[in-house]
Parts: sequence; structure tokens; C-alpha cells
Amino acid sequence: MALGNHSTITKFLLLGLSANPYIQALLFVLFLGICLLTVMGNLILLLVIRADSHLHTPMYFFLSHLSFVDFCFSSVIVPKMLENFLSQRKTISVEGCLAQVFFVFVTARTETCLLSGMAYDHYAAICRPLLYGQIMGKQLYKHLVWGSWGLGFLDALINVLLAVNMVFCEAKIIHHYSCEMPSLLPLSCSDISRNLIAVLCSTLLHGLGTFLLVFLSYTLIISTILSISSTSGRSEAFTCSAHLTAVILYYGSALLRHLMPNSGSPIELIFSVQYTILTPMLNPLIYSLKNKEVKVALKRTLEKYLSLRDSRDLPQLHKGQARWNRPAFTEGRREPRAPKSSVQVTPQPRGACAETGLQ
Repeated sequence: MALGNHSTITKFLLLGLSANPYIQALLFVLFLGICLLTVMGNLILLLVIRADSHLHTPMYFFLSHLSFVDFCFSSVIVPKMLENFLSQRKTISVEGCLAQVFFVFVTARTETCLLSGMAYDHYAAICRPLLYGQIMGKQLYKHLVWGSWGLGFLDALINVLLAVNMVFCEAKIIHHYSCEMPSLLPLSCSDISRNLIAVLCSTLLHGLGTFLLVFLSYTLIISTILSISSTSGRSEAFTCSAHLTAVILYYGSALLRHLMPNSGSPIELIFSVQYTILTPMLNPLIYSLKNKEVKVALKRTLEKYLSLRDSRDLPQLHKGQARWNRPAFTEGRREPRAPKSSVQVTPQPRGACAETGLQ
């Protein structure tokens, strides 16, 4: 199933966000900063969750995998975008395009499943607090996470294997900054009915299906919150607002992007940038700024790191002080002796406790 045997072209042209070179330079600086923030934010959140034992709970297990997915999501799309901002030939090979489609499917579908699993975790913690330990057992939340990865890879594998058989003729211009299946299907001059069915099924399953699970979970959560009479209880329950914000940003922009006709319009590109680039950057900020446990754990991890660093530097400092406190000897000459005192002290036996005799 060699791709060259089925294709008459070998490269696609990515039009990107703008054709103006000055705007491209500004966009390069902007998205480079976004990429660095995304990588640093998600890696820091991963390290804090890994290092702090207080965060070894189901909710933060989900969050650590969400951070890793966001890191991969940004790494799949942004580097090629930055390259095209500085390149005159904004091309991508057919093989590279299909590889990007595969990893976009994996990360996007895995993230939707993780978000639904996190919504169920919040439901169990708020609506069934006494049974939370039984509902979210150690095996269940791990199965939910690894099942999310498995469904993401399975969905990507099915869609890309079907896309390999597509024949691309004269049309090779992609009105987008990355390779996605909705942008790739109109370029094929062969039968794409099976591809459309596969994309439709995956969208209904991973898009609308997981969104309905999230919506149902938060409907029950909100009804439980409204029944809480104490202010402290409501304040504690509304800690899930960070997750709700991330869900709205991701699902809203992703569904609007895929429901709109593929034309390369500015609003379509804005929705695509929102869920593929901005959401992976905002997720660690949302969960760290709105979550007291994460902020306390970050502070605790920094204090632990600084104390370890100080303890390592302390022996070196003592070693240096000992070197400077050694008596200095000058070659060929003796140090001047202190003048003898007129008061002589009678030596005492070692360990004696008697008063010193004066002569």
C-alpha cells in the first residue's frame, strides 16, 4: 500500500494564516511565545503532580495526562506552522501531511475522552462524596485514562488507513495552517464515501458522545451545588469551574470548526487556532491559577528544591572556609611569636577541674 502508487502529487501547499510577510513575522513571534508557554506550563504541571505526593489522586492523574496530551497537541502543529512563517515554500509532503493528521486525531480524540473522564470524577467527588473511594477505585480511573488513549489511537488508525487509499490529483492547496481531515478530503479526486462515514462516526462518538457525558455530569453537579446551603460548601464545590472553563473552550471551538464548511475563512481559522493552539496553552494556567492545591503544591515543590540545593552547597562552603582558616606559612621564614606574658599559668593534668594556679 505504497502511497506513491495511489497519488499523482507528492506535496501539498499550506496557505497558512496570512500571505503578508510582515504579518507572518509578527505571527511567528506570537506563536513562538505561545509554543514556549504551552511547553513550559504543561511540563511544570506534570513535574509538580509527579513530585508532590499530595496530588497523587484520580483527579490529578487525569490532569497529568491532559497536560501531556496538550504538550503533544502543540508539538504536532506549531513547529510546522513556525517553519512556514519563515519559509518561501510552504509545502508539506503527502506522507508528512497524513502523519500530522494521524497525531492530530490521536491527541484530539484522547483529550475529549479525558475531559469526559474528568467530568465523571468531579461528579463522583461532589454528588457522591461518601462513595467516592468506591466509585473511583484505583483500577477504574486508570482504565478510563488508558482507554482514552486506546480509543484515540484506534480512531486515528482507522481514519488514516482509509486516507492512504485516497488519490490526490491536481488540487493540492490546503486553505489552512495544518493538515486536518476536513481540509484533506476535498482535495481527493477518488471516492471518499468510506472516509466521510469514518469521520462522521468518530465525530459522533468522540465529539458529541463525550460532550453529552460531560453535559450530563455537570447538570447533576450544578443541581447538587444549588442544594448546598453553606457558603463554604458551595465554594469548595465550585473548584470544578476550572474544568468547566476548559471544556467550554475546547468543545465549543472544536465543534464549530468541524460543523462549518471547509472554506479557509477567517472565522474557521480562529476556531481552529482556539482549540488546537490556545487551549493547550490555557489549560495549565486555568488549573494552576484557579486551583489552590496546585498552587500550594508548586510552592512546596519549589521550597523542597531550594532546600536540597542549599544542603548541597553547604559542604562546599564549609570546605572553602576550612581552606581559608588554615594557618599560613611562609617559605624560608617563621611567623613572629607573640610576646611572653608576665603571668604564667601552671599546667594542669588533663581532665582536671581545679582552678588554674597563678605564679
